[in-house]
Amino acid sequence: MERTAKIERKTTETSITMELGLDGSGKALTDTGIGFMDHMLEGFAKHGFFDLRCNVQGDLQVDGHHTVEDMGIVLGQAIKEAAGDKKGIKRYGFFILPMDDALALCAVDLCGRPYFDFDGSFHTERVGDLDTALIREFFYAISYSAGMNLHIKMLAGHNDHHMIEAIFKAFAKALDLAVAIDDRMSGVLSTKGKL
Repeated sequence: MERTAKIERKTTETSITMELGLDGSGKALTDTGIGFMDHMLEGFAKHGFFDLRCNVQGDLQVDGHHTVEDMGIVLGQAIKEAAGDKKGIKRYGFFILPMDDALALCAVDLCGRPYFDFDGSFHTERVGDLDTALIREFFYAISYSAGMNLHIKMLAGHNDHHMIEAIFKAFAKALDLAVAIDDRMSGVLSTKGKL
């Protein structure tokens, strides 16, 4: 069974089309209007072995907030749809990822209940053309639209580029573990019988 999703979201602020395959090979084709965000999404796809297509037109003449937040909403919806009924998945995933000076921890629970905790701060206002304050907004939006418990902690770091990239890659690796199929399960990994 193919675990894929295609989501389209149009508002007065953004127009987003996204396709996600959970069982891919790490191919990405992104055009978000924010170069650094394209770079981060490409890393997410590559290191999670997800296939991702993302096209975004946003009101970047205002700032990047609506574009980045709405991308998070759509990616969260795509993860939720592609994961389907979650039968057989491992549900939990966690990863600690080093990138030069940066060390990022990410833990995921695809439990159906949204919760987000972000522990970290950046040293600059921007990396490339991305406002660093929007990193938290992006992952908050993912957690709530996916119904995902998501914890992100920066354990070390001086270079904001490295820190943000470590976060995206750690999230990719944690999510890849969480959506992996465990042949020992016939249903969902919950004593409730439902996720």
